[in-house]
Amino acid sequence: MDTNYNASSAGPSRGDKRAVLLSALGAAVRARRTDLGLTMRALAKRADVSERFLAQLEAGSGNISVARLQDVADALGTSAAELLSMRPAPTPLRRVIALLGLRGAGKSTLGAEVARRLAVPFFELDALVAAEAGMPLGTIFEMHGEAWFHRLEREVLRAFLDSHPVAVLATGGSIVTQRETFELLRQRTMTLWLKARPQDHWDRVVRQGDMRPMRNRANAMTEMKALLRTRKALYMLADSVVDTSSATLDQSAKRIVSLAMASKPSARARANRTDANP
Repeated sequence: MDTNYNASSAGPSRGDKRAVLLSALGAAVRARRTDLGLTMRALAKRADVSERFLAQLEAGSGNISVARLQDVADALGTSAAELLSMRPAPTPLRRVIALLGLRGAGKSTLGAEVARRLAVPFFELDALVAAEAGMPLGTIFEMHGEAWFHRLEREVLRAFLDSHPVAVLATGGSIVTQRETFELLRQRTMTLWLKARPQDHWDRVVRQGDMRPMRNRANAMTEMKALLRTRKALYMLADSVVDTSSATLDQSAKRIVSLAMASKPSARARANRTDANP
C-alpha cells in the first residue's frame, strides 16, 4: 500500500486519500458484520466472494469494484453508499493492542468489544493467516505442518504491523511459544494476557459450539491445565494481565481500554504483575 503517514505541506497525497477511504470502508464492513453476528466465512458465502478477498477488504487493502461492493452490502442488509459514508470517530489510541491467551480466554469477544469502544479496527491473526494461505487453519496444518504455519504467521504479523499502526489484534494461543514472533509482538504492540481459570476456558469454548478440544480425548481437561501451566511464564511477559474469570465482560473491557489508553505500557504491571492472581 502506498500510504504516506508523513503528510507534506501540500496536503494529503492521492495515495493517502485512497488509503483512508479503503481503511474506512473496511472498518464499516467489519463493524456491520460484527453487529450482525456473522463470521467472515458466512459473509463471504452470502456475498459470493472469497474469505481471502473479504479479509483484505476489511483490512483496508482490498480495492473492491462498485458492483462487488454492492454484493457485500446486500449480504449485510445495507447499501454501498451507506458503507462508503460511514466514518469511525477519531481515536486517541496510538498503538496496536495485542491480546494473548489460550482458546476460551475471551480474545475474540473482548477484542471486538474493546475495538468498538476505542473506535479502532479489530482483527484475528488466525483469520489473517488463513486468508493469506487461502485455506482454513486445519487444512494448513494437515497439508503443510506446524512449522510452515508459524513461519506464515510471523510473515503475516509483520506485514500487518507495517500497515496497521492502530488496532486491536487477537492472537493465537501458541504465539508465545514462537520466540521470534513473540518478540516482534512485544516490541511493536502493547500485549495483554487475558487470564482465565481452566474451567472457564473450557466452558466458553463449549458454549461457542467448538467441541474440538474434547473430541476423542478423554484427558482433554488435564491437557488444558498442563498447557496453561507450561505457558504461564510466557504469558506473564505481557505488558499487563487482565483476569477475565473474576470480571464481567463490561468490567474486563473497561480495564483493557484503561490500560490501552495509558501513556505507555505499565511499568508496574511489568514489575509486579498486580493484575495477575496467583
